[in-house]
Amino acid sequence: MSKAANKIDIEAIKALRDKTSASLGDCRKALEEAGGDEAKALAWLRERGAAIAQKRGDRATGQGRVEAYIHHDGRIAAIVEVGCETDFVARTAEFGQFCRDVAMQVAAMNPRFVKEEDLPSGAGVLADDKSTAFLLNQTFIKDAKLTIGDLLKSLIAKTGENVVIKRFVRFGLGEAS
Repeated sequence: MSKAANKIDIEAIKALRDKTSASLGDCRKALEEAGGDEAKALAWLRERGAAIAQKRGDRATGQGRVEAYIHHDGRIAAIVEVGCETDFVARTAEFGQFCRDVAMQVAAMNPRFVKEEDLPSGAGVLADDKSTAFLLNQTFIKDAKLTIGDLLKSLIAKTGENVVIKRFVRFGLGEAS
């Protein structure tokens, strides 16, 4: 074991795990790679999650969940379809929470598309609008340090499966369809 590994105490690993939900092994490795610096460890975990997500991006997502969110006043609602590879992952608490969070995000922030690739050919979006028009680019309403894309990559890294936000629909009382 390296000297850096000896300096990493279990409390630092637990704190990083609480912030990221990454495995204890990944948290330990991230802190070792970062020399105990939590900010660098968080960046390392984000990069790892992005790499895992990219590797799994072409896997079929035939399972998943449809989740609905209705705002407390009954004036706004959203339904999302999120796909994953297995029914096992679709039934986990983390996957369910992700789906609920995405449905709430859609209701609150009213994105137009899931990702930039969904934009019809010939249509354009101003650079300023990219952070709001595309769901994956939006800042997560529960944590301003993350985007929905970051949240998705984190779930992919944690589950080890490809996870895809397939589609959504938002309803607002009195809004044109």
